[in-house]
Parts: sequence; C-alpha cells; structure tokens
Amino acid sequence: MEFLSADWLGTPAWFWLAFLGLVAALTAFDLGVLHKEDREMGIGESLKLSAFYITIALAFGAWIWVARGADLGMKYYTGFFIEKALSIDNVFVISLIFTFFAIPPKYQYRALVWGIIAVIVLRGMMIAAGAALVAEAYWVLYIFAAFLIVTGIKMFFAGDRPMDVGNNPVVRWISGHMRVTKELHAQHFFVRVPDEKSGKMVRAATPLFLALVVINLADLVFAVDSVPAIFAITTDTFIVYTSNIMAILGLRALYFALSAMVHRFHYLKYALAAVLVFIGAKIFVADFLLGGDKFPPMLSLGVTAALIASGILYSLWKTRGAPEPDWPRS
Repeated sequence: MEFLSADWLGTPAWFWLAFLGLVAALTAFDLGVLHKEDREMGIGESLKLSAFYITIALAFGAWIWVARGADLGMKYYTGFFIEKALSIDNVFVISLIFTFFAIPPKYQYRALVWGIIAVIVLRGMMIAAGAALVAEAYWVLYIFAAFLIVTGIKMFFAGDRPMDVGNNPVVRWISGHMRVTKELHAQHFFVRVPDEKSGKMVRAATPLFLALVVINLADLVFAVDSVPAIFAITTDTFIVYTSNIMAILGLRALYFALSAMVHRFHYLKYALAAVLVFIGAKIFVADFLLGGDKFPPMLSLGVTAALIASGILYSLWKTRGAPEPDWPRS
C-alpha cells in the first residue's frame, strides 16, 4: 500500500499503474482479439474503433477531473485535443511511407500497433527528459514557448513538401548494413532466407521493418512540436504523458479513415499554427503580463478547441467536391 501511494514524478504510483494497465489492456485487446488475423480495415470500422478510443480518452480525462481536480482535468483535455489535431498531419506522412515500401493495407494495422508501442516508450523518454529540464531550470519553458511561436509562424508560410522516404539516411544505412528482402513476407519484420553466395539460411529484415523504423523516426520529428506544446500547458508529467499517449493510441484506428480523406484537411495546418503560437505566447503572457498568475485553463481549452474546430470545419467546407490528390496509395 505504501508503494501504491508513493509519489512518483508528482503523482501517486497507483495513478501511473492504472494508466499503464489501461494502455496494455487496450493494446492487447486490439492486437490479440480485434485484429488477430491480418486484414484490411474499412472506413466504417475505422471510424467506430476511433470513436471507441476517443470515448476511452475522454472518460480517462473525466477520471482525472474528479480525482485530481478541474484544473488538471482541463489541462489534460487541452493537451489531448492539441495532440489529436497534430496527429492528423502524421497520417499523410505514414501513408507516404506505406506507399513507398508497397505495404498492403492488411499489414499496415499490425505495423501501426507495434509503432505505437515504440512511441509509448520513446515519448516517455522525451517527456521524462523534458520534465527533468523544467524541474531543474524553469526558464527552459521560455525556450519551449519561443520554439512553439517560431514553429507556428513557420507553419503559416511553409509549403507542402512531401517526405523523401528513399533518401532518408536511416533507410540508406539499414539497407547498406543489413540484409533486406526485396519482397514482403506477410506480417513478419524479420525472416530467414538463403544467402545469395553461400546458400545458407540467414536472417534478413523485410520492407515492413523498414517502414516501421521510418514511421517511428517521423513520429520523433512530430514529437519535437507536440511535446513542448503540452509542457507549455502544464508541467505535470502525468498529464503531459497521459494526454500525449491517449491521443496517439487512437491514431492507428483513425488512420484508415483519415488516409482516404486527408486532403480534405488541407487548411487545418493554419489552425494548428495558430494553436502553437497561442500556447507559446500564453507562457509569456502569464509570467510577464499577469504577474505570474496562471493563464485561465478554461480559456486556454476554449481557445484551443475553437481554433482546431474552425480549422477542421473550414477545411471541409473549402475542399468540398475537391478531387483526391494524385499521389499514389498503398
């Protein structure tokens, strides 16, 4: 009992165990029950499963609201909405990666699940490092805030440049230092194949493994924006981590629906840019204009939700009837 009530990064250990247990149960149920067989997911099933994950995430936020107060509850929801909106950009990149490696839709879901497992660990490391920096020196938050403002401004003027998967240095390094099969071997990341010279059976990676590696690298790039954005909302490590992971958990379910209509969200990036500028600016407003008083969490949540909703609705209205882009799909 003492262990469960012990403080860990500002939160009782049993909160962390409950969250990690929920994530493990959802992942096991998803991978071992819902998708025990490799198959293609339809848009309808994708939307239903995504709604299930969003419901779980919102219910978890309600639990935080009741157990730890309205302030942290609103900060959780703000972080969750920001991360969920930012993840829409991930969909286009993930689709390009699967297309480049010619991964059929029926194998994409399993790769996404294992990618999410890696993200849970990698983002946990990034958030732990960020929390340690902020705890050691509060002024690091000002760096995060300035970075978000600069990133948001750059997003306003950045063009739509597709990711060059083939020239990714990690892909080239793996291809040059590991045996990689030219064809897929179902859902396997590694297989044993005959060596071209000796004829002996040797271990080799498959294109599905390369796709998994690049997807996780792309997520690390996106995390450079999303993790500081949530730290700018709250420095509570539990809220930062849980809002981040709960948003990502549902991404694999939503991917198959969004990948078919991601072109309809073209103008969302401008709303996201405004959100990043707003989140970064409110750090300076709170500390230098409000005399160190907290920026009202309800106002922060309201502005964030309004910007994201406006970006989604305007995109859907502006692109109504627009043809799909001619980039290839897997």
